[in-house]
Amino acid sequence: MRDIFVLAEHRKGEIRDITFEMLSKGWELAEQAGGTLTAVLLGHNVDEHASKLAEYAKKVLVVDNPLLENFNAELYQQALAHIIKEHKPTLLMMGHTGFGMDLAPALAVQLGLPLATDCIDLCLDGGRLLVTRQMYGGKVNVEAAVRVAETYLVTVRSASFEAKEGVSAGGEIVHVDVPIQEVDYKRFVQYVEPPKGEVDITAADIIVSVGRGIREEKNLPLIEELAKALGGVVACSRPIVDKGWLPKDRQVGSSGKTVRPKLYIAIGISGAFQHVLGMKDSEMIIAINKDPKAPIFSVADYGVVDDLFKVVPELTKKIQEAKGG
Repeated sequence: MRDIFVLAEHRKGEIRDITFEMLSKGWELAEQAGGTLTAVLLGHNVDEHASKLAEYAKKVLVVDNPLLENFNAELYQQALAHIIKEHKPTLLMMGHTGFGMDLAPALAVQLGLPLATDCIDLCLDGGRLLVTRQMYGGKVNVEAAVRVAETYLVTVRSASFEAKEGVSAGGEIVHVDVPIQEVDYKRFVQYVEPPKGEVDITAADIIVSVGRGIREEKNLPLIEELAKALGGVVACSRPIVDKGWLPKDRQVGSSGKTVRPKLYIAIGISGAFQHVLGMKDSEMIIAINKDPKAPIFSVADYGVVDDLFKVVPELTKKIQEAKGG
């Protein structure tokens, strides 16, 4: 078989975005492999999820079992091991999330399959899997060839691929019976959600991000006013979080969050690679910095070389005027 399998990740009644990102890449890989894109859905009473996934894949394999109602790596491993042995896909993709990092290594060891983790790109070349990963904190991209095998396992970094709209694939939904043995040493207890911030920058279409160029905390309202005029949210680089001026959940970068908004405005941000790593895939990037040699300009679509304290108030004023006050 030359099929590409994508393991659907869902939680509390919602399919996670990483699933649709992987399915978008899966179409390309299935074409390279000359096979079919298949979504694998494990859970209980997940018919609605299956119908949604059928818009994105040619086939949806569903294992519906009360034991799979909530994620448990031990039980998922049993189900996936059975599916892989029976269907022998060329590749199984899962997210490089707490979900995937818990599951993938043990599954790879059990089946003796090669595993590449935290991948930002994938390619099949003559049946061999090539993966792109980042090293040295994102300074270097490395393309590696995975040892030849019948089936490959990978975990994919969130936001590595664009999640395209449903392609109306009209995928076939196939329910499969898989033997699953309950374990007594690991069980789901409850979801413990992290404290929520005022905004979720990963879901924002417009982000106005600020760096050390803002100089003092008292100048932040300048940025907040611009974000409000644009209908966006305020984010920041690490120095702003380190100073305690904005909470950690507003930080963009390798030690913060990865974002992919339609518009990203970087204000007073030099553009260290750690920050760029978290926002480089934004649809449009505008940089405002008085240093013409600032690295941020190398990834920006548009750049303004000037003092942010002159540019930002004028930009806010013009936007407000254009929107009728």
